Amino acid sequence: MSQTVLIADLHLSEHTPALNTLFEGCLKQWQGQIDALYILGDFFDAWVGDDDDSDFIRHIKTMLADFARHTPLYIMHGNRDFLLGADFAAATGATLLPERTQITLYGQPYVLVHGDELCTDDLAYQQFRLQSRHPQWQAAMLAKPLAERRVLAAQIRQMSESRKSAEGKSEIADATEAGVLALMQAYAATPMPTLIHGHTHRPAVHQHQLNGRPFTRHVLQDWHGHSGGYLTINAEDGVQSHLLSA
Repeated sequence: MSQTVLIADLHLSEHTPALNTLFEGCLKQWQGQIDALYILGDFFDAWVGDDDDSDFIRHIKTMLADFARHTPLYIMHGNRDFLLGADFAAATGATLLPERTQITLYGQPYVLVHGDELCTDDLAYQQFRLQSRHPQWQAAMLAKPLAERRVLAAQIRQMSESRKSAEGKSEIADATEAGVLALMQAYAATPMPTLIHGHTHRPAVHQHQLNGRPFTRHVLQDWHGHSGGYLTINAEDGVQSHLLSA
């Protein structure tokens, strides 16, 4: 059956060996067997620049390049790997997607985003997001020595984990109805596109209405520990959710 696979929030790093192995197995299974693979952000737990030459990064690049020789590969920036650039795309054969991407699959319209822009109640994060997407800020960050960028990334990860431990699953880190509707205003049509995103780590299917027109929102399963998940889209079944375990 012809189908497309979508994943997000793998947060791969040298510290996630089980997830790395799980993803490598998925690539081998999907290679040449699906129409395309879309990775909707936070593929890496952190990305310090395309000049990162660690053994882990080289291995991931080799896997992706081998996969992309047989199957179209699309990657979107997330809030952890927004510094992915043209050199990474060239090395892996991946196509970097805009942060908002509209596509048609099997005759149906879809809007793909990472999902962080939908969390409009998290004002502190939205300020950082605006700053970190600015070309001047990114250029200044990438101008720092690689070793310094690695230290900064480690500090940011530690702060994020400490915040999660202290607050649990904070409601301000979830997508808001206002954020979802504001995004979909740009895609108002009949029929309305289906919205697919990750980021929130709250896999679910939601129903919305914009000016009386209904549309569906799918939240991708995140990967953690020894498990993960993905969505498939095909002409017969539409969008379907699948779980994985190592």
